[in-house]
Amino acid sequence: MFFFDFSNYFKMIGLAWNEKVPKARRYYLVVLLLGVPIISTFHAVCFLLDRLFYPDLQKVPVASPIFMVGHARSGTTLTHRLLSSDRGRFSSFLLYELYFPSLIQKKLIRRIARHDAEHWRGFLAGQVKAWEDWRYGPMRHMHEMGLTEPEEDDIVLYWSMAAGFWITKMPYMGELDFYYMNDWPERKRRRYNDFYRECVKRQLYLNGPGKIHLSKNPMYSGRVASLHEAFPNARFIVNVRDPNETIPSLLKLVRAGWKQLGWDPERQNRCLQILADQSWHTYKHPLEFLAAHPEVKGAVVDYRDLTSDPAATIEKLYQDLGLPMSAEYREWLAGQATREREHKTRHTYSLEEFGLEAEAIRKNLAPLFERFGWDA
Repeated sequence: MFFFDFSNYFKMIGLAWNEKVPKARRYYLVVLLLGVPIISTFHAVCFLLDRLFYPDLQKVPVASPIFMVGHARSGTTLTHRLLSSDRGRFSSFLLYELYFPSLIQKKLIRRIARHDAEHWRGFLAGQVKAWEDWRYGPMRHMHEMGLTEPEEDDIVLYWSMAAGFWITKMPYMGELDFYYMNDWPERKRRRYNDFYRECVKRQLYLNGPGKIHLSKNPMYSGRVASLHEAFPNARFIVNVRDPNETIPSLLKLVRAGWKQLGWDPERQNRCLQILADQSWHTYKHPLEFLAAHPEVKGAVVDYRDLTSDPAATIEKLYQDLGLPMSAEYREWLAGQATREREHKTRHTYSLEEFGLEAEAIRKNLAPLFERFGWDA
């Protein structure tokens, strides 16, 4: 059945009801009291229809999935999209598939897209592309997004009121917790992960049950232990990058969205500070878990290696995870090196913008600075 976190939902309504900024309050209440019940009910009905139309769905195995974690802005998106291009091996969620989690929804959308291409000369595709450019265009210099691009699995839980993506809409840091799953009661962890597994099964059914599910979620850096609990055969990729670069980059990205809410700078800064403090756990937990569990297959991807020589970095990653690489994919991968070296970003940021001190970051993550040579 479709999972819905009622306790989170009612907590979010309470926060929205007491919101002091009128514009944000109206927006929250319309979404929560009107949008959520309609859309979540629609998804729940579609999940029920999945069981009726695809009774063999439950037989789909989720064998040895790969979870890609690491601090946001550390190269997780690039790694995910490079690996996702090995389509004969991996299955990933595309962004539109995350917003339509049921199997019957995905199949219907794919059928409409084929009909549009064959009979309507791509008219609908053109309209969707124009909407994408309007919706995601202003933010693409910070994070490349598109409805047909692989995206973070966390969004599949959005209309279940269980996705960390809600923090970009309702940044009540310290009052809403989507991150520290390891500390949640066992029953709550199990309910979340059982439903997440159901969503993954639907994607594998669609893309090919023999494939490996590939997940990218910086938010899941706080729940590596819980993911291993739910998926004992899981493998993990940890992306790392100098925190003097990732932390201010993340804060600038989320602040760009929060500004539209009309929150005063002091309130924004308070939430940004909580998010910055969460970074210590984001960096430490995945690496500490792998160190404590040598039986779990894992790989570490350094951002400097990834951007300077993506082909060699991904090849080593395959070796670390015990995956063979096809000649066809190796050839495609070799062509990405020039593209990445020529890539330049317009996304600029600094520690000073957010009152962050390099020495405080160095102190909190000293062992990692030594291990990865970030001081140099």
